[in-house]
Amino acid sequence: LAAGSGERFGSHKLLHPLPDGRLLGIAAAENLIAVIPDSIAVVRPGDESVLKNALLELGYQLIVNADAESGMGGSLALGIRATRYRERGWVVALADMPWIDHASIRKVANRVEQGASLAAPEYRGQRGHPVGFSAIWGEQLAALSGDAGARCVLDSNRRELELLTVADPGVLQDVDRPEQLLRSTRWRTS
Repeated sequence: LAAGSGERFGSHKLLHPLPDGRLLGIAAAENLIAVIPDSIAVVRPGDESVLKNALLELGYQLIVNADAESGMGGSLALGIRATRYRERGWVVALADMPWIDHASIRKVANRVEQGASLAAPEYRGQRGHPVGFSAIWGEQLAALSGDAGARCVLDSNRRELELLTVADPGVLQDVDRPEQLLRSTRWRTS
């Protein structure tokens, strides 16, 4: 999901350079598509062409959410509706989480492929991202709206959720403010 407003960041955070020189949103996209080659990105209308072009070059199918201001739930629902008749399940990743290891993404994707209803990584007792959903959740996900995203599906179906232990702090690290880039890079190198 790459259609958030990023208001707390103060500028287009997905285009902000990371210490390694990659753009934040592109780094997250590279991590996902390296594991799941048939990925889509839900973006905002008018997003800078550098973001859209980079996503297309990586191999993403782009879906523009004309109503991105309505929140993450609407963006997720749009992506699900665009793919639900060809998918057995989904791995939902956020574009502002550039430090998730390939192994963590693969672990979630594999569990959904193996039949898990819901799957998410867990680092030091905290649930992280990305989150995997089997196809049985398609109708509920396609009907989402608002800014809570799929949290309501996860919260009301905790027994179905498989938490997969990972040694990856990146599954917890999203970027909402510029100062988090420094904190996150220190965490990643310690």
